[in-house]
Amino acid sequence: MWITPLLWPVWCRAGPGSFSRTTTRVPGPARHQTGHNSGVIHSGVYYRPGSLKARYAVGGSAELVAFCERHAIAHQVTGKLIVATRRDELPRLHALVQRGRENGIPVRELGPAQIMEYEPQVRGLAAIQVGTTGVCDFAAVAERLAGSAREAGASVRYGARVTAVDRRPWGVAVRTAAGEIVRARALVNCAGLQSDRVARLAGDDPGARIVPFRGEYYELARPELVRGLVYPVPDPAFPFLGVHLTRSVDGTVHVGPNAVPALAREGYSWSVVRPAELAATLSWPGTWHTAREHWRYGAGELRRSLSKRAFAAAVRRLLPAVTDADLRPAAAGVRAQAVLRDGTLADDFVIRRAPRTVHVLNAPSPAATASLPIGRAVARRALAALAEG
Repeated sequence: MWITPLLWPVWCRAGPGSFSRTTTRVPGPARHQTGHNSGVIHSGVYYRPGSLKARYAVGGSAELVAFCERHAIAHQVTGKLIVATRRDELPRLHALVQRGRENGIPVRELGPAQIMEYEPQVRGLAAIQVGTTGVCDFAAVAERLAGSAREAGASVRYGARVTAVDRRPWGVAVRTAAGEIVRARALVNCAGLQSDRVARLAGDDPGARIVPFRGEYYELARPELVRGLVYPVPDPAFPFLGVHLTRSVDGTVHVGPNAVPALAREGYSWSVVRPAELAATLSWPGTWHTAREHWRYGAGELRRSLSKRAFAAAVRRLLPAVTDADLRPAAAGVRAQAVLRDGTLADDFVIRRAPRTVHVLNAPSPAATASLPIGRAVARRALAALAEG
């Protein structure tokens, strides 16, 4: 029996998580999003109780920490602050307290003086401290998972572009651009930015279109200003967490991301434009529904994209000591956001089964945190697809 995660290395330019932050195309695991995200092990505090994101994040975060300990992978359980800087954010902050407790997550409420005990340079009206949030080296996690797969007899291939998927009575045949035919009894499509296209190649309707959003980051020139992880109170209407500060296991502090429409599925800068991909995005009805409903929010994101001063002003809401000169440009990334026909931004994992095929059509943050439970869930669906065949 060969259940192949073929489409992960073949099509996935951005692995699990929020934004990928590299465009390097070299063979190997974690060369895109998985190895170049903020490295945060999410606790699950944001997610609706009972949702896949909540279940996978809460269980997956503890499991990932244990995995890192077992394999001597760099990690820290630092906790994080979610800080309200305006009065209109206080009800949303209190809602997060309730949501965290419903998900079984330890949450502590803080006042202004207590905020400064955790983060002396951070200012806010109120905050919550989430003790189970951490950071790790996701590239090392991916390397270890790939090694485990090979040890179990799997073949891992990189850099092969899929051009055709053909279901047969015995399984699935996949053709690559190099003319190679790969055969398997079942296919798992975890193709990130290309997941909807791979689903259509297999003859399945994904029911959504991947609309790429670029996340633009800066690195803090004075990392000593931040001890750990500091987040604003997110807007629940969007699957983005706002501009935040994250200290990585190597001690660097990244600031961001904002979220702007990318002009290509791998549009890591404004200069990367692929007309056919852009046309496909613009022809999707959901794109226009989203634009009409959220144009004000989008205008603010665009302004921060085009103006470092505006970006720094957003950071100063949390960290008043930051100056424009403290922000050094860092690599951007692209989020594979599934958008439904009616403009709804898919906010949970979307995993669909078809004959001999499993499609992972939306794997938003906290997918990297939840990689182990997600892998088991996908494997169960693949086994069920095999049983049906």
